[in-house]
Amino acid sequence: MSDHIEEPDLVAGTVKWFDPVKGFGFIVATSGGPDILLHVNVLRNFGQSSIADGTAIDVRVQKTDRGVQAVEVVHIVPPHQEEGSALSDIADLDMVEVSNAPLQPGRVKWFDKGKGFGFANVFGLTEDVFLHVEVLRRSGLSDLQPGEALAMRVIDGKRGRMAAEVLAWEAALNRDDD
Repeated sequence: MSDHIEEPDLVAGTVKWFDPVKGFGFIVATSGGPDILLHVNVLRNFGQSSIADGTAIDVRVQKTDRGVQAVEVVHIVPPHQEEGSALSDIADLDMVEVSNAPLQPGRVKWFDKGKGFGFANVFGLTEDVFLHVEVLRRSGLSDLQPGEALAMRVIDGKRGRMAAEVLAWEAALNRDDD
């Protein structure tokens, strides 16, 4: 290993894929070049344990003997939502009204990516909050782990309380618009 430590470069890109079970994924740089390895520990340092495919991401990278690797996540922008992909529970809602709902702190009870849903609790409340995988994707996440801290905008859906927006706790703390 070399004693020379190179200053990390800032690179903008898009998440090609990320597998939280394997603990890594890859980013395609907007400027081209080789794929960039994104390890789950780098993502966790940003406050998330998963990230949706197609998410825009700014990372600091270093070149190693094994290729280019992300060493720090700087910024994440969830993928653009296609028309018609909204859940029926929130399709008729005024998204401005949803975005004005307060962010509430919570924890994941359980989430099953295969089933596409799970539940969380808002701190201080006993009622479960439904989490749908499509809401996670719109929020730039792909999976959640039990006990993971979240910030959620909770609404009354057709079948009860549900999250209309989900943010990793650290991402919510760093948001400028709230």
